[in-house]
Amino acid sequence: MKLFDVYPLFDITIDHGKGCKVWDEDGQEYLDLYGGHAVISVGHCHPHYVACMTQQLNKLGFYSNSVINPLQKQLAECLGKICGYDDYQLFLINSGAEANENAMKLASFYNGRTRVLSMEKAFHGRTSLAVEATANPKIISPINANGHVTYLPINDLDAWKKEMEKGDVCAIILECIQGVGGIRIVTSEFLQGLRELCDKYDTIMICDEIQCGYGRSGKFFAHQYSDVKPDLITVAKGIANGFPMAAVLISPKFKPIYGQLGTTFGGNHLACAGAIAVLDIIEKEHLIENAAEVGSYLMNRLKNEKLPHVTEVRGLGLMIGIELDVPYKEIRTKLVKEQHCFTGCSGTNVLRLLPPLCLTKAEADDFIERLKKVL
Repeated sequence: MKLFDVYPLFDITIDHGKGCKVWDEDGQEYLDLYGGHAVISVGHCHPHYVACMTQQLNKLGFYSNSVINPLQKQLAECLGKICGYDDYQLFLINSGAEANENAMKLASFYNGRTRVLSMEKAFHGRTSLAVEATANPKIISPINANGHVTYLPINDLDAWKKEMEKGDVCAIILECIQGVGGIRIVTSEFLQGLRELCDKYDTIMICDEIQCGYGRSGKFFAHQYSDVKPDLITVAKGIANGFPMAAVLISPKFKPIYGQLGTTFGGNHLACAGAIAVLDIIEKEHLIENAAEVGSYLMNRLKNEKLPHVTEVRGLGLMIGIELDVPYKEIRTKLVKEQHCFTGCSGTNVLRLLPPLCLTKAEADDFIERLKKVL
């Protein structure tokens, strides 16, 4: 049997990693400004993370959600404390798409409506309603195109108000920093206006913090820059530093009903052990503060260098977009093959930086020197 050919791959096999660096099977070192697509939050193979995962695996890797799992309660308490949402409830699942699916399902159970508003260039997942809320017709199959979702421009409050006034909107779902959409940031005025509209029309606000959350923006959640509280917050990627896990943070207005939601693997013992270790490291090593400081440093350096082909640098914390006046493909390929540095991408001309939150200023400087040589 062969693998289904889904991804265009670099001809590289990564063998091991540490911090913000990885090595291939030939021993070549790479600077990782991609973080496995924003998944590696506390760095590759952090010793505390490895110890916690190993200890738990030696004890119990999995049992079903038909019995009490004390690690789930511990995770909920730790997460509530560090992110400031200790009055919310936590539902644990496995992936970002699942988190968004369940969030929109909860919203529909709450008000009985079926219409969702999403942003142009949004990305919310590849399953059912999550992919319908993703503004990319290339990945929405005919069976998923059910007409539930209306796409609207980012930061155009009037356009969103016009749709909300119809009174039939179940939920709005938005990334406060669009990842796949090119590192585009919602304004505080826009987000606060949406919060007011949601309150007025009994519409649920869902903030997709799957990529921009968990400290990446320089705050625990990107929406916290705007001083609003969503009704539902979805997280994944960095939550367990590479072990598959996701969650929905659920406001007190929702009351659980047995049978509405469920999961086989979600919140298993090993995933929870990893997620607790991540929060330990984030707090003890001040990684949110580091993301804010080093991210600001890196963005300022990128702007001040006046690099050729760079037309704009934007982002928050360690979620940075470098817009180019040429397609990113050749530049990204040369960064990998010639300068041994991984980055992400958006659209056709944006390099997307999503490094581990432990990135140092020295590593930021190193990246700029490598980028200079390519540009």
